[in-house]
Formats: sequence, C-alpha cells, structure tokens
Amino acid sequence: MAAPSSAPSPEDPSGLPPAPAQNALRLAEPGQRLVARIVDTLIVALPVVAVVRALVPGGDTDVVAPPAVAVALLLYEAVQLAAWGRTLGKRFAGIEVVQDTEALQDPAVVQDAEAIPDPEVVPDPEVVPDPEATPEDADERLTRGPGVLRALLRAATYALPIAARPVPVFGVLAGVFWVANAGLMYEGTRRQALHDRLAGTIVVKCR
Repeated sequence: MAAPSSAPSPEDPSGLPPAPAQNALRLAEPGQRLVARIVDTLIVALPVVAVVRALVPGGDTDVVAPPAVAVALLLYEAVQLAAWGRTLGKRFAGIEVVQDTEALQDPAVVQDAEAIPDPEVVPDPEVVPDPEATPEDADERLTRGPGVLRALLRAATYALPIAARPVPVFGVLAGVFWVANAGLMYEGTRRQALHDRLAGTIVVKCR
C-alpha cells in the first residue's frame, strides 16, 4: 500500500502550521501600567489636594485629602473606563482595559509558547494567536470597554485603600495591598492585578 503523501496542501503550501494572527491581543507591559497609573494619579491628586489645602484649615488637610482624592479618582476612572476603556493616563501609555468574559475559553489572551515563529519575523512571546480571528473581530474586541459595573468595581478596588489612609491601621494595610496588587500581575498568564481579577478585565496594548 502506498505511503500517505506528505506534500503540503494547496491551502498550506509551506507545510507549516498557520502563523499567529497579526491582530492577536498583546498584554500590556507592567511598566506601561505603572506609567498610566502615575499620570492618572497626578492628574487627579494635584488639583484635589490644592483645593483641599485652600479650603481646609491646618492639620485637617491630611485627614480630608485622601478621601477626597479617592472619590475624585473613583469618578475619574470609572467614567472613562465605562465610556472608552481607557483613562488619560492609559491613552498616554498606549494601553486599554477590555472585558475578560470570553477570555476564559479564548486563548487570545494567553501566552502561546508553542507557536512556530515565522523565519522572517522575530517572535513576540506576548502575541497570542487566534487563528479564526478577523481584523473586524479584533477591532470589535478592542473597542469593547469593560462596561459600567466592571469599570466601577475596578476603580473602587483601587480607590478604597486611598480613602482609608488617614486611619493608622488601614493606612498600613493599604500599603500592603498596593504591593500585593502589583505582585499579582506576575502570577498567571494574563497579568491581572487584583482589581482586574475582581472586575473580570485585562489590560492590553492599543494597536
């Protein structure tokens, strides 16, 4: 009996597995997220603290300023994420927040270490292939923000520790929270901090 032919099929003349889709989502770098957070915090905190110092006398400033900053940051972030999926700081850093609803079954947000690289292209380990995706699918996913509830939960998770800073014990716990929150980005494959996990979101690079 003749051996089965190993010649490449007309659909795949190279004989290699399909290359990763060019429209695959790329997870945001931790450095990009840090830059975005710093920019957003400065945009909100500087004017709020200036107003509090002008209106609140003496030592009460240190008690009033953190909750005021927390409320302003909550509104600032929740509104922008719900409307556009990114804040001013995230726009500056080139990243945005998208829903992680379909990511539990979709490998498009999981690093693919087994992808066969194109010999002409330097492989990017953060490019996640989606063989069946089309450019329209990618555009739809990237323009789909986290929604109102996810945006509110995500913003609140980060803002509440700021509001608690005037309370001595809670202030220490807030510092521990921020360290642990950042550390969670290095656990797992989706680089999700605690507020991402609670809200069901991921942060990706803008195309």
